[in-house]
Formats: sequence, C-alpha cells, structure tokens
Amino acid sequence: MTDIAPAASGRALSRRKGVTIAALVAALVAVPASTMAAPGTSGTTATHTVKPTVVLVHGAFADSSSWNGVVARLEHEGYPVVGVANPLRDLAGDSAYLSSVLDTVPGPVVLVGHSYGGAVITDAAAGHANVKALVYVAAFAPDEGESALEITGGHPGSQLPSALVVRTFPGGQEASIDPASFRRVFAGDVSSREARLMAAAQRPVALAALGAPSSAPAWRSIPSWYLVAGADRAIPPAAEQAMARRAHAHTVTVPGASHAVAVSHPRAVADLIEAAARATD
Repeated sequence: MTDIAPAASGRALSRRKGVTIAALVAALVAVPASTMAAPGTSGTTATHTVKPTVVLVHGAFADSSSWNGVVARLEHEGYPVVGVANPLRDLAGDSAYLSSVLDTVPGPVVLVGHSYGGAVITDAAAGHANVKALVYVAAFAPDEGESALEITGGHPGSQLPSALVVRTFPGGQEASIDPASFRRVFAGDVSSREARLMAAAQRPVALAALGAPSSAPAWRSIPSWYLVAGADRAIPPAAEQAMARRAHAHTVTVPGASHAVAVSHPRAVADLIEAAARATD
C-alpha cells in the first residue's frame, strides 16, 4: 500500500468532503419532498403525501415557548412545526418579518396566530400561495384599517388595559402586564406556579404595534379556523366570536379557557390546527 503524507491526505479528504456535501445538498434540493419514498419502499414505486408545515406565531406578553404543549402534540402526529419569534415592535415590520420566514418554508403551510399574532398572520399571509389555512387562537383577526386596540375597545370586558405597565424604550413605548395581575388577566386557568414563570418571562409589546391599522385581510381569500377562549379576560369572548363570524371561520369554543388557552388546553388547540391541516389535502 502506498503511504500518503498526512498534509496531502488531509487536503484530499477535505476536498472529497466538500464535494460530497455539496452533492448531497444539491440532491436534496432537487428532489421534491412530496415525491420522497415512504420508509421501506422504493422511491420509484411508492410515494406519500407530506403534511403541511404548521407555522406558529405567538402574541404579546408571550414567546414561542407558549406553544410547547401544542408543538409536542403536532410533532407526535407527524407535522413539521416552526415557532416564529414575533418581534412585537410594529405591525408592518412584524408582518414583513413573518413573511420573510414564510418565504423559506417549502410546501403547504397552516399559519397559526395567538392574540396579537393573529393580526400579524392576517397581514403576512398575503402573497403566499402556499398558505392554505389560517388558524386564530383567541386572536385578533382585524379587517382592513382596524387595530388591535380598536377591536378590544369595541367590546366591553377586557381587564388588560388597567393591568398594563408602560415603559419608554428607544423608539417609543412598550407595555407588559403587571406580574401581580398576570394570572388573573392572561392565564386564569394555568397553575399559579406556571403563571408566575410566564409573567417573569413575558415579552413586552410596543404600543404602536397594538394601535397600527391592519392591511387587507388574508382571511378574505384563505380559509380560516378560530378558537374562542370562553373565559378570556384579555380579548373579550364576544369580540373573538364577532371576528370569527366575520371571517366565516370554522369555530370552536373552549368554555372556561383563559387567554393562555394554548398553554392550558394544548390538545384542543392542536385538534383545531389538525382539522385545518386535513382540510388542505
């Protein structure tokens, strides 16, 4: 056997690895996911339908971890899931950010928004033909020109305004929920321990984002589903029901559920998302 000098061997190996990796990436990109063979079958004789990707968008006073229970159930059923970090700075910018994320997701998408995240998906879905369904989870589904603040103020019952703590940040003002009021207003059916953790980790939202008018709503052209939280003290249930009716959404109500329904009732939320996903087949 001919000996190869270590340095030369390393360079050759590096070149071979580079070629192999590049070829592998090219091959994966070239083969549509929908035509990949099911396990244990030949790629030329059997195919399976790939489930849509579920893109989850959290709202104000939360982060993507609020979807953890929902994600676990969806992944168990074989759905690919993307939890988007919503910037919570301004509606146009947040929607543009989500739109850029959607640009990177191949195949059909079920787009899900909670709370203010509903306003973001309403604007961001425009122009994305692969978004096949919108799912609103105790969320804003504004019409053109409406804002989250306008919708909340149009229906009595929200305890959120009096519980907000407003701070100045470079570029404007932002609001968070007073930790002493967090469970009562946001997470009434979540354990006190978990509510304390959520309150400590909450992400503030810029007031400008809540007051910004929505653009043309995607729910006019994309089928929608809506989950009404029956005991919501942030967005009044009457407002949620009115938005669901206006969007002609397939609607379910979870009696006794707080605004944090994705945390307290992840099975119900996952079931609605799966119903929307099945309707895209």
